[in-house]
Amino acid sequence: MTADTASITKATAPAELNDHNLVREIVAPGVIYEKRPARTPDGKAVPGLYNAWIILDNPKQYNSYTTEMVKGVILAFRAASNARDVVACVFTGSGDKAFCTGGNTKEYAEYYAGNPQEYRQYMRLFNDMVSSILACDKPVICRVNGMRIGGGQEIGMACDFTVAQDMARFGQAGPKHGSAPIGGATDFLPVMIGCEMAMVSGSLCEPWSAHKAYRLGMITDVVPALKVDGKFVANPMVITDRYLDEYGRIVHGEPRTGAELAAAKELVKKGTTDLSLLDAKVEELCAKILLTFPDCFTKTIEELRKPKLDAWNANKENSRAWLALNMMTEARAGFRAFNEGTKDDREVDFIGLRQALAAGTPWTPELTESLLPAARAK
Repeated sequence: MTADTASITKATAPAELNDHNLVREIVAPGVIYEKRPARTPDGKAVPGLYNAWIILDNPKQYNSYTTEMVKGVILAFRAASNARDVVACVFTGSGDKAFCTGGNTKEYAEYYAGNPQEYRQYMRLFNDMVSSILACDKPVICRVNGMRIGGGQEIGMACDFTVAQDMARFGQAGPKHGSAPIGGATDFLPVMIGCEMAMVSGSLCEPWSAHKAYRLGMITDVVPALKVDGKFVANPMVITDRYLDEYGRIVHGEPRTGAELAAAKELVKKGTTDLSLLDAKVEELCAKILLTFPDCFTKTIEELRKPKLDAWNANKENSRAWLALNMMTEARAGFRAFNEGTKDDREVDFIGLRQALAAGTPWTPELTESLLPAARAK
């Protein structure tokens, strides 16, 4: 801001501005809200302008969101949307392991499982969290510092842009752990990557690399984060050369196998994670947004959000009702299995479940117990 601009602003601004926030201060365990200086493309801080960083801060549980964290995210996006001095929002997670892995499975298993009336109320909050992203008056950049899985993938896809480090993984987990990805994935995926790839991502629960997500149009940009001997290297766990296999398929971003995979794992062990290129790319995108007309930019993103927003608003209420009732059956078993199982055994006995249902077995506590990892350990 120049001296002349500052004097004009001071002379014409109202003496006191109305506060449109719901609360005076955002205080939520597990959510950090901070304003960082907006910067020009050459890196200079701009006086009086900021980017709002909304950070999921639960790294020990891979930034999974608790009920209280969901409330904090809603308030944070409301505050960023209302802040006159905020140019853009950056939505991210603490650490370098995960942006977010979805809802907190421990809370799901120990409180919401078997409590559909409580989970229905929780899903009202979750829906409001997604809607707060889609309705934010500022552009929202998802800074993917690690895994973006399950509900984390859904809130990430609600954002306008995604910049990821290339060791990150993207995908859904619902049908493997007792839910359906109807907190946004079934709405957003067909819009973003087409119906067929949406079917693959949403139903099979096989994580995609950042390179594959970029190739299919799910994310805006991708940068390396693995440093070996002081130099950045592309994710060695996936094929980063673009070529066609013997069937004519593009294999860019697909996982390596066999000896190549073993060698890649050894290389990863030698390296360290450095997110400086990720931060630089996020700042670069924020700087591009800075040099636009703010109202014209906002109107543009509001229009471009409409396909996602229309699908979301059409389905979110009946999805909420189904998810609540599902807490009496498959979710009750799936979340308990994940919470109570070991690191290498967190799934129910899928075959046993299908056999039981084929025989007409009702969902009883005994059926649930028989499906859990503990039953197989006996």
